[in-house]
Amino acid sequence: MADAQNIEMGRRELAHRSADGVEVTLLWNPVSDAISVRVIERDTEACFELPVARDQALNAFNHPYAYAALAAAA
Repeated sequence: MADAQNIEMGRRELAHRSADGVEVTLLWNPVSDAISVRVIERDTEACFELPVARDQALNAFNHPYAYAALAAAA
């Protein structure tokens, strides 16, 4: 599900899922060839985005909170 912000930034949505008020989006920037995961919590309006290594993209998409905790600990 592409949105105007992604198009303006040149990023492309690779995957998106939503459950229990949490939206997780896997994004790719073709200009920088960077991958990131964006999480939006609709209930609290909290949002964060993490840069992701290519080989960890699917893992980070499926488990963004665990990936964020590992990234913060590193």
